[in-house]
Amino acid sequence: MHTLYIVPTPIGNLEDITLRALRILNEVSLIAAEDTRTSRVLLDHYQIKTPLTSYHEYNKLDKLDVLRSALLSGDVALISDAGTPGISDPGYELITTAQREGFQVVPLPGANAVITALVGSGLPTDSFIFLGFLPKKDQARRTLLESLKTTPRTLIVYENPYRLADTLHDVASIFGADRTVCIAREISKKFEEFYRTTAQEATERYRQEDPKGEVTLVIRGANEEALIWDEARVRTTLTTLLEQGETLNQAAKEVARLSNWKKRDIYALGQVE
Repeated sequence: MHTLYIVPTPIGNLEDITLRALRILNEVSLIAAEDTRTSRVLLDHYQIKTPLTSYHEYNKLDKLDVLRSALLSGDVALISDAGTPGISDPGYELITTAQREGFQVVPLPGANAVITALVGSGLPTDSFIFLGFLPKKDQARRTLLESLKTTPRTLIVYENPYRLADTLHDVASIFGADRTVCIAREISKKFEEFYRTTAQEATERYRQEDPKGEVTLVIRGANEEALIWDEARVRTTLTTLLEQGETLNQAAKEVARLSNWKKRDIYALGQVE
């Protein structure tokens, strides 16, 4: 049985590739590339003449038989336009098919925007959640963020630069205006930037300017002590909202969102008072 190699490629600087990756790309019988034109730039730079075939989001299922046949006669390398195949890039279906049919699958370590952004962000690295690309629709994005507002883990997402301001606005409104974020932009390229600030300040900046290039957003997790409010804090906030004219139902709903208490328990406190 032959081998399917999962080969990371540079996310910016063409030097961000391992010697082992270059050897594998030279030795395999075929390279499956997300965009053959993009990959040809890399391969020409290192004078690699291995045949290429396309394997991308729109043909990944149709190409399975072709690549299965290629694996029967020789080793195959899978690469994406940048970074590690299978991380928000095509690869999952081919990898699982190869494993199921008994081919050896060998992943190589290498360039990846998630890990690079995380370690360069200055935010905690001991535990994190990678979310890929957030939903495009506003409500779906907000629902997902609401489900994660209390996690103490660092969050990492890929984001379209044209949606960045809206996403940062949601982070500020759901996680809190002072939640620390880092916008890692154009990693390993000429105009690389790691912008570390609060969610509110980042929102204001990107409401006024359009970020250029690829963006990875890193978000600090919730502080452990802030996950669930104590009863005194719940009562004080509830009283303040009621004094400001909100109904008990409205106030209970808002305090529940902030405190991670159940709305019915807060409503019961308000009825006692």
